[in-house]
Amino acid sequence: MTVLKTSLRNFLAHKGRMALSAVAVLLSVAFVCGTLVFTDTMTATFDKLFGATASDVAVVPQKNDHAQDTGRPQTLPASLAGRLAKVRGAAKVQPLVSSQRLTLTDADNESLSPSSGAPTVGVNWHEGQKKSVEITSGHEPHGAGEAVLDKDTADKHHVKMGDTLRVTTAPGDFSVRVVGIATYRTTNPGAAVVYLDTPTAQAKLLGTTGACTGFGLTAASGITHDQLKKNVTSAIGTDYTVRTAAETKKENEKDFGSVLDVLKYALLGFAGIAVLVGIFLIVNTFSMLVAQRTREIGLMRAIGSSRRQVNRSVLTEALLLGVVGSVLGIGGGIALAVGLMELMGSLGMKLDLGELTVKPATPLVGLAVGVVVTVLAAYLPARRAGKISPMAALRDAGNPADAKAGKIRTAIGLVLTGAGAAALVAAGNADDAAGGSGLLALGVLLTLVGFVVVGPLLAGLVVRVISAVVLRVFGPVGRLAERNALRNPRRTGATASALMIGLALVAALSVVGSSMIASATEQLDRSVGADFIVDGNNGPLTPAMIRAVKSAGHVEHVTEYAVVQARITTPDGKTGDQRLTAASPTYADDVRAGTVAGELTAAYGKDAMSVPEGYAKDHGVKVGDRLKVAMVDGRTAELKVGAITSDDTSIDKGAMYTNIATARQYLPADRMPPPLMMLAKAKDGQADEAAAALKAALKDYPQLKVRDQADYKKLIKDQVGQLLNMIYGLLALAIVVAVLGVVNTLALSVVERTREIGLMRAIGLSRRQLRRMIRLESVVIALFGALLGLGLGMAWGATAQKLLALQGLGVLDIPWPTIGTVFLGSALVGLLAALVPAFRAGRMNVLNAIATD
Repeated sequence: MTVLKTSLRNFLAHKGRMALSAVAVLLSVAFVCGTLVFTDTMTATFDKLFGATASDVAVVPQKNDHAQDTGRPQTLPASLAGRLAKVRGAAKVQPLVSSQRLTLTDADNESLSPSSGAPTVGVNWHEGQKKSVEITSGHEPHGAGEAVLDKDTADKHHVKMGDTLRVTTAPGDFSVRVVGIATYRTTNPGAAVVYLDTPTAQAKLLGTTGACTGFGLTAASGITHDQLKKNVTSAIGTDYTVRTAAETKKENEKDFGSVLDVLKYALLGFAGIAVLVGIFLIVNTFSMLVAQRTREIGLMRAIGSSRRQVNRSVLTEALLLGVVGSVLGIGGGIALAVGLMELMGSLGMKLDLGELTVKPATPLVGLAVGVVVTVLAAYLPARRAGKISPMAALRDAGNPADAKAGKIRTAIGLVLTGAGAAALVAAGNADDAAGGSGLLALGVLLTLVGFVVVGPLLAGLVVRVISAVVLRVFGPVGRLAERNALRNPRRTGATASALMIGLALVAALSVVGSSMIASATEQLDRSVGADFIVDGNNGPLTPAMIRAVKSAGHVEHVTEYAVVQARITTPDGKTGDQRLTAASPTYADDVRAGTVAGELTAAYGKDAMSVPEGYAKDHGVKVGDRLKVAMVDGRTAELKVGAITSDDTSIDKGAMYTNIATARQYLPADRMPPPLMMLAKAKDGQADEAAAALKAALKDYPQLKVRDQADYKKLIKDQVGQLLNMIYGLLALAIVVAVLGVVNTLALSVVERTREIGLMRAIGLSRRQLRRMIRLESVVIALFGALLGLGLGMAWGATAQKLLALQGLGVLDIPWPTIGTVFLGSALVGLLAALVPAFRAGRMNVLNAIATD
């Protein structure tokens, strides 16, 4: 009880000094709990949606990952409905039609597709739809030319009753008039949904009234879902996938959960980085508090407190800090989850706050993270406190006992750093990307830990160099700041290490991102001869679109590019599923793929193809060999190998080329995949006119983008930049916690040096000089952390680029402007972090400071 009272008294006496550590715990726990609450809410919301839309028993096509992508969904014969209606226990059979391969445009030719990346879905209206939506305006679609639109899409794009919409699908374009608005009963998954009557959905979305994408069966009274499934399977055989409502729900949850898990674990990973950085802050806080209470602890030991009691007292303070920070963090996490739900709402996915899900495990996880991390971080300072002897009561307090890093610590740090550097070198020289990735991960871990352990030694060296460049111009005040930073190398190293971790990751990702952009740009310049690329935003091009592209003026030639699924048998007798790049012969000029044998133009001859270098080595394929190529859903061809392409590329790496006419020869017209994109070459000196002509020809198709090489380079840069900015935003949490560590270290350092500050003020140091000294000390610590972090991060990034080079991304590009901006920004961060501690130091009363014991 005495230990608890002492701990509580000390905690309350130093609550101001504990505040920033508590904020670090709060932020880390909030990020963890916010992630869990948000993903649990998403899961619960979609579970409810999946449960509302599932039929008692559903019959759908068997999944085939190697089917031809014709732009239409896989289907079942509509005649199957008659057989299903005779199944014992089936009260009702509902044909289902659904397609996500369409584009919606309004009367102004503006796309209604979600900007969030969610699909645009066309479905048939039936009674089952009423379980998930209700028509709040107008009526159901009755016949061709009528449609119902979901309310969120209608509101977002100002679509009203009676408006005409154009639907673009693989079978062709058609127009509909909005006769109803449907509002979700559960949640809007973010998709744009258009409802059609069943015959129209079949004809327009699937291209035939003789097919459906599935059937939903309603069980008769007294028949369980499992019984009905068994009866259906007995009646129609095993050529189809039959699921109960529970199985359909589970399958949807599995697909959705796999996507959500990626987000969940990514966010928890960034939370883990913040927790790691927070550990440095907590260690520093308790180390400094123990040092400042050296005399007090010595007195406690002198009057009979045991080492165990002193140790327990410090750990109890850490426990109190962890509990307070964690409880606040749990509340902050719930608020963060609500904010994320509002953000998703702005992107089109309406999540009801009434569905907010806080599982009992979530606050327990938050408490466990906050309390365990805090107590573990305080363990070493607590051990040091327990070792303080009663004689310490006779010495001045506040003199750190660890002014120099121990030789053993230094040796361990150097060994770890050396081993990590060796692993990075080995990763950079690896011939296999998978093995190299493992070495890279090991190298990152070892060098990071090594730099943290050897931080005090590096502080003594690097801080002197930085000070010589930055601080000496400030005269005696700069020298005082340097000596303050060097006074306790372990403390300086720990404070800088927290900042180092975040900046190392920023630097590494910057190098990787910049190298990817530079490599892709170099590949485009070297390999792409086409002037324009026309693509449908990952969707297939319809015949009308193809005709529009080919009709554009000022164009020398147009190349079609499609992907065909096939099974290929090689001379060694092995058969495997492969993808053939079926393109017009002009593709050889539009994308100049290097060859190690033969000529690429030969691959576009009659009954010819190419294979990539690695495939040829693995299967003993040579130029002139004939391969048996069985087109999926088509006939089998014997194609002659006209070329073996080089693997030293990132564009079409591993592609097998053939003439698109060859693919059409062996595939029925309705099974031939439409082009995914087209390339165009302008006539000499008419590039601007050709660009204008292409855009004019495609004005009715806003989903199509016409890009020249400069546009494509910008697209790549923007996509990589958006990803990096998102990651930087998440890493900002760790950097904020690191900055709090700098603030806390300086604040506690000012308290520790109260008497010293009073003496300096007494002998003539002005308040302005005092504040400048503390600011300069903060700046040099921040620059030290930035120098270590940026150097380490660039080494990680350069090694990662060596592995990317095995995938064809062979250009190493160091983004010096970004690195320089981060380095200078670190100085600004250090300056801002010192404002409050410097202000408090400047306000000290000189006599009171001198009298402080």
